[in-house]
Amino acid sequence: MDGTEDNAGQPGPADRSHRSSVSSVGARAADVLVYLADDTVVPLAMENLPSLTAHELHQTVREVLQLPDVALDAFALWLVSPLLEVQLKPKHQPYKLGRQWQELLLRFTDAPDDDVAMDEPSLQFRRNVFFPKRRELQIHDKEVLRLLYEEAKSNVLAARYPCDVEDCEALGALVCRVQLGPYQPGQPTACALREKLDSFLPAHLCKRGHGLFAALRGRGTKAGTGEQGLLNAYSRVKEVAGSESEHEASLSPHYRAYLLKCHELPFYGSAFFHGEIDKPAQGFLHRGGQKPVSVAISLEGVHVIDSREKHVLLGLRFQELSWDHTSPEEEESALWLEFDGDSEGTPVNKLLKVYSKQAELMSSLIEYCIELSQAAEPAAPQESAAGAASAPGNSPPATQRPQLRRQGSVVCSRIQHLSTIDYVEEGEQIKRVKPRRSTSFFSRQLSLGQGSYTVVQPTESLEQG
Repeated sequence: MDGTEDNAGQPGPADRSHRSSVSSVGARAADVLVYLADDTVVPLAMENLPSLTAHELHQTVREVLQLPDVALDAFALWLVSPLLEVQLKPKHQPYKLGRQWQELLLRFTDAPDDDVAMDEPSLQFRRNVFFPKRRELQIHDKEVLRLLYEEAKSNVLAARYPCDVEDCEALGALVCRVQLGPYQPGQPTACALREKLDSFLPAHLCKRGHGLFAALRGRGTKAGTGEQGLLNAYSRVKEVAGSESEHEASLSPHYRAYLLKCHELPFYGSAFFHGEIDKPAQGFLHRGGQKPVSVAISLEGVHVIDSREKHVLLGLRFQELSWDHTSPEEEESALWLEFDGDSEGTPVNKLLKVYSKQAELMSSLIEYCIELSQAAEPAAPQESAAGAASAPGNSPPATQRPQLRRQGSVVCSRIQHLSTIDYVEEGEQIKRVKPRRSTSFFSRQLSLGQGSYTVVQPTESLEQG
């Protein structure tokens, strides 16, 4: 893979590890299976498959699905397996990349040889990482909205998009509306929702206790908190005035409402990568270790998410960070994120190391997203806010988003859970060790306007650790 638009990361909830997307049936023709976000399959009979480009295949999928021109920008073709995800450039040849899949796994994953030998990617039609959220607000085609909704829903249910309980219930209520129709008092009951709760809420919110302890808590005799909260949120879903003669058309406002709610999540539309970070030293023996994380990179910034706890550890806009990566040829492959912070009240620069064989891919994607942001019109962010405020049935504007102000929200950074290197200009150390780099600050950074990344100046009174 060459260029900066090649994105790899953790697979999404609908990974299809044992499904091949290409089945050769002749010297010149082949059957190609393209998977959609709702797990349906688009079978295609294509000529000259080995030389077919992603752009040509993408065009065929759009024609079969009868999607408007906006789908060219909104969606991209991906090669996806449980071990690796790659968004294809228009010039890429999916067949050839599929044949090179094991080489890509060896280069960008730590998977055991047996897993590499058995892994096989599927070809998926998914949201384009480089499609701005503001343009989603301009989409009216019901099928495009549905595909975007299905993908966002799968990411929420898989906790790939961490959400607070209140937001999960609000999103789940919209899924109830889409799947079950308008809310009718008395039906469905919380018990009815319980039967398919994992269709509406992430799995970690659907777990219940069993046996003696569950009985003592009374969990077996009444609806769980998630079930009742979901039912309450379902009853509050507003219906759109107008003709309901076309069922699919009537769902479009609910697809849009779901997407607008997801737009409040700072990592919506990201490409995801797997990595690990150091744990802070704890206990008498100062034991640390490492914890698995997913790194979400979008047009808006970088988020490091705890894979087990399902919450954000660090969220940075591109204006707030400097970054670099090390390759296996230099030392252990890692992505370095540098940002402003404080150490016991002293302003410092913090350095977070993310161990990952996908560090090169992450660094390239960050660089490309910054290039796009610099090339974008200055009015773009204002357009996004204005568009969101004027959209029918939209949620409150950004300044009123409750989950971003909610204490303990899963989307808020948890710097105290990170093990960082803290230092000032020229690499003067405050805690731990000096980074093994030739200079103190990375050359790769974006400094635009207010809130930009700043270099902390050392002072004469600064105590060295």
